[in-house]
Amino acid sequence: MKVLLFLAKGFETMEASAFIDVMGWAGDSFHNDVKVITCGFNKTVVSTFGVPVTVDILLKDVNVKDYDALAIPGGFEEYGFYEEAFSDKVSDIIRQFNAQNKMIASVCVGALVLAHSGILAGRRATTYHLNGGKRQKQLAEYGVEVVNEPVVKTDNILTSYCPQTAPEVAFILLGELIGKDKMLVVKKAMGF
Repeated sequence: MKVLLFLAKGFETMEASAFIDVMGWAGDSFHNDVKVITCGFNKTVVSTFGVPVTVDILLKDVNVKDYDALAIPGGFEEYGFYEEAFSDKVSDIIRQFNAQNKMIASVCVGALVLAHSGILAGRRATTYHLNGGKRQKQLAEYGVEVVNEPVVKTDNILTSYCPQTAPEVAFILLGELIGKDKMLVVKKAMGF
């Protein structure tokens, strides 16, 4: 199974690394058929706080049928996150994953990227809850039923409300892909 991890400019490194580590442990240490493929608009994507990351594939070359799930970490507006994350190309890919009922997982303001694509309208979801709930109010403007909980699963979509939730989102996604029992083995081995 392949998880497509979209890295927009200004993505939050900790949120992205949760997917890489959890799926990596599941695949390498426990021989589950799961792998993360990173993608971005450019071969090198600079994250929040200036960390450059080399992606596996360019977004323009992504074929949704080759993947079983999509993961989108959040990022900082000050580092240009929404410039790429709110692009038509990203919205189109999100809609394709959703139309095929494939799992879509986001962390923190990654939920705003999903909402921008239109797939969260009328659905329950959450996003960054601190700083006066500014981002949750923004999410509600997309017609989303905002739930102030750490992780919200609605149908095939996972959203969460801050960086601290990234590992839990990654574990839930892993459970959806390989089964809860196998996921719990990986989770325990990682000390969670």
